[in-house]
Amino acid sequence: MPFMNLYLKLREFKSFSALPKILFLFIWILSLAGCSSISKKPNPLYKTIHREHVQREFRAVWVATVANINWPSEPGLDVAEQKRQVILLLDLVEKNNLNAVIFQVRPQADALYQSHLEPWSYYLTGVQGKAPEPFYDPLQFWLEQAHQRGIELHAWINPYRAHHIAGGELSELSIVNTKPDLIVPLKNGYYWMDPTHPKTIEHSLAVVMDIVRNYDIDGIHLDDYFYPYPSYNQGEQFPDAKRYLEYTEKGGELTRDDWRRDAVNDFVKRLYGSIKKEKRHVKLGISPFGIWRPNQPETIRGLDQYDQLYADAKLWLNEGWLDYFTPQLYWKINQYSQSYPLLLNWWQQENTKNRHLWPGMSTYQTSDSAGIDEIINQIMIGRGMLMDKPGMVFWSIDALQKNLDFNDALRLGAFQHKALIPASPWLDLEPPEMPKVVIRPTKDFVALNWFPLDTEDVFNWLVYYKYDDVWQYKILPENRRSLELPAFNAGVALVEIAVIAVDRNGNESKRVNRVLGARDIQAALQ
Repeated sequence: MPFMNLYLKLREFKSFSALPKILFLFIWILSLAGCSSISKKPNPLYKTIHREHVQREFRAVWVATVANINWPSEPGLDVAEQKRQVILLLDLVEKNNLNAVIFQVRPQADALYQSHLEPWSYYLTGVQGKAPEPFYDPLQFWLEQAHQRGIELHAWINPYRAHHIAGGELSELSIVNTKPDLIVPLKNGYYWMDPTHPKTIEHSLAVVMDIVRNYDIDGIHLDDYFYPYPSYNQGEQFPDAKRYLEYTEKGGELTRDDWRRDAVNDFVKRLYGSIKKEKRHVKLGISPFGIWRPNQPETIRGLDQYDQLYADAKLWLNEGWLDYFTPQLYWKINQYSQSYPLLLNWWQQENTKNRHLWPGMSTYQTSDSAGIDEIINQIMIGRGMLMDKPGMVFWSIDALQKNLDFNDALRLGAFQHKALIPASPWLDLEPPEMPKVVIRPTKDFVALNWFPLDTEDVFNWLVYYKYDDVWQYKILPENRRSLELPAFNAGVALVEIAVIAVDRNGNESKRVNRVLGARDIQAALQ
C-alpha cells in the first residue's frame, strides 16, 4: 500500500493522533517493503510433477572473472573471503538444481590457477603475478567444491585476449612484454594476440593442455572472442597487414579474410584433437556469437561473425570439432530480426554430427516478471526442439544472486527436478560397474548404503524410490554413499528402491533393485 493511501486510511481513526510514532513507523516500513510478500500466494504456474525417469538436461551458468564481473567481487580480497564467495555461489547453483559451472580461469593471458606458462591474475590479488596469500589454488578449490556437490566444472579460457582495459597496469610478466612479437595493440586500449602467428597457436594450445593434464576438469570452454569485435579497434582492420604481406610474399594465396579464418579453424581443430588424445572425457565447448551470418535464416539481421570475427562457427559444428555448442542467443522469442527459436532451429539443422546444442541465454532480462517469463519460455522451447538432450547456459550467475523471483521460477518450476547431464555417446558408451547395496529398515526410516566397485568411474549416484506405485528419484554426488528415506510418506509405504552409478560421461550402470517385502514392512512398523 503506498504511503499516502496508508496515511489517509489511518486518519479515519479518531485515535490516530495517539498512535505511538514507533508503531506508525513500523507500519510504514511494512508498506514500503511490500506486505504482500508476507502473504504471497503460490504461483499457479508452479506445480509439483513426479517423474518416473531421471531428467537429462545440461544446466550451466557462466562465472566471469574478467573485470571481477562475478568472482571474486573485487581484486585483492583475502583468501578466506574469496573461498566464502565460492561456496555461496556453488550453494546457489546447487539450490536451484543447476548441474554445471563454466568458470573463467584465463581472462587475459593470465591464470586463476598455478601455471608455469602465465602469471597469476590481477583480478585475483590486485597485482599480476602475485600468488594468493596464504597460498591456495582457486581452480582446484572450485573443482573440489563443485564435485562435492555433483556439479561439473568447465574451465573457461579466452584464447587470444592479451590484456583487458580493466586488467590493471601492464606488468613485466604480461605476455604483452614477454612475447611482444605475438601482440598487437587495439585502439580501445586492449592488447590482442595475433591469431595467425604460429607461436600464438602453440602458446594457447600449451596453456589449455597444461590445465587438462593437471586438473580434474570436466570441460574446456571457449567464448566468442577469437578476433576482437570491430568496435575494439574503432572499426579499423585488425592490425596484421605486415604479417599478411609476409604470408603472400612466401607464396600464400588465401585472401586476408580466409587467411584469418584458416588460422582460427586450425586452432579449434588441433585443440579438440589434443584434448581427446590426453583425456577423452573432457568436453570441449564453444560459445560463439549467436548469428553465423545475416540472412541465415532469411529474416535474421545482425553482426556477421564469419566476416567480422573470422569465426566459422558453422564449420566447427558441421565437422564435430567440439562436444557442445553454445551459440549466444541473447535475444527474445518474438524479436523478428534475431528471433531466439528461429536461430536455435537454424543451428540445430547445422548440427550434422549430432553434438550437444546448449544455447546461451541472457538472464539479465529477468529483473521483472516479463523477463522471467521470457527465459522460462525459452527453456521450454529448447526442450521441445532438443528433446533427446536439451540444455542451456545462463549469462550469468549474477541473475541467480540478485533475483529471488527468478530463483523460484527455476527451483519450483522449470528446474524442480534435478537433472543428469546428457551422455556423449561419441566419447564413451561403456557403463560403470553396479554398486553393492545394503538396506536396513527401521521403524521410521529405511537406511540405504551402497559401495562402489570402481570409484574412479563414478561421478553421481542415481537413487530411485517408490511409494505405492509412484516413483521419485534423487541425484547425489559421488562422495555420498548413504541415504535415509521415510518408511511411510503420507501413510503410504516405501515399497521399492533402486541405485544406479553414473559415470562422468553420463552413462548409467545396471540398476540394483531392492523390493521391500512384507518382512521389511513389518520391521518398519515395530
